[in-house]
Amino acid sequence: MGPERIRLSIAFWRELMSGLQGTLGGLKRYVCSSDQTGSIMAEQRSATLYRMVLPDHECPFGVRAKAMLEQAGFEIDEHILASREEVAAFKDEHGVSTTPQIFIDGERVGGSDDLEAYLAEA
Repeated sequence: MGPERIRLSIAFWRELMSGLQGTLGGLKRYVCSSDQTGSIMAEQRSATLYRMVLPDHECPFGVRAKAMLEQAGFEIDEHILASREEVAAFKDEHGVSTTPQIFIDGERVGGSDDLEAYLAEA
């Protein structure tokens, strides 16, 4: 499924931008582009979430991170680390000591507490 798109007329977009004076408020999480007709489109941002889900344990911080991303309207590319070995290999590869780890638009944000701070600033 592709990103959700919201069509905005150019006149509406210009009016919105002039009224906000660069403060995008709730639209800050969107990246804008233009389609072939010249209409401005707002595309949902994407996040990649690596979280631990073992047969006998689901990391509550990963559950929390997924819920925060969903609530913020992100399209989530979720990667489940299904064994202790996968978790260890992921930590070694990325030089981190904990999971979950969240990447937004290709940049590492960090764990669930880091994500909470990131979203509060957005």
